[in-house]
Amino acid sequence: MKSIAERHNYILDKLREQQFVKVTELAEDLDVTTVTIRKDLKILEERNLLFRTHGSAMPINPYVPDMSVQIKGKLKNEEKKKIAIAAAKLIQENDSIIISAGSTNYEFALQIQPKGHLNVVTSSLPVSILLNDLPDVSVIQLGGNLYKKSLSVRGAYAAAAFNDLTCSKLFLGVDGIDKEHGITNSNIDEALLSKSMIAASSKIIVLADSSKFGKRGFGKVCGLEGVDIIITDDGITDSMARMLDNLGIKVIIA
Repeated sequence: MKSIAERHNYILDKLREQQFVKVTELAEDLDVTTVTIRKDLKILEERNLLFRTHGSAMPINPYVPDMSVQIKGKLKNEEKKKIAIAAAKLIQENDSIIISAGSTNYEFALQIQPKGHLNVVTSSLPVSILLNDLPDVSVIQLGGNLYKKSLSVRGAYAAAAFNDLTCSKLFLGVDGIDKEHGITNSNIDEALLSKSMIAASSKIIVLADSSKFGKRGFGKVCGLEGVDIIITDDGITDSMARMLDNLGIKVIIA
């Protein structure tokens, strides 16, 4: 039987590799009871080495705050640009797309070079202003309540527009991608609007740098099974990429 120190090292190694561990699986791997594993996880959490959830553990506290777009715009800039370039390549000739709010999606808008005519529906004021200057782009700016932190609209008025729209692709910005909780946003109203965007779209494309994996926001958007493509950077772990591939999600590493 492994010592306490050996068990703790094993648990932390598994977390670094998989970003997520289950109590039952650890108990089986280490040939101890689930009670012993829960005690181990409690000790490691008290040392700020992991974050316990019901029946499992993660490397850090997965819950993300609702930050302003100005702050988000200063984070992971190189990764966002690469993701944006890869996303722009998915736009087809005479396409109709939805772009949600977010700093990565603003970078995506910067990279758009329309093939033929492009219809864009967006909740983001900065994206609307940017794309309005392109001659071959028609922009539908959603109405609704203006949210200062994201410079975007949301609410019932914004969601109602999707009753009359259908688009080929949704380019969706998110705050968290989690095995158990799926796709989430830190703001519940943003998450609800994202649901309406999904209902009006044929293909769901998530733009997210690798720091979003293993994180959770307050508002759930959809389960991972509702996503078609995730575009991210090379910081994604092999185990996460395999898990997404097993779910039938195409992962594009920019």
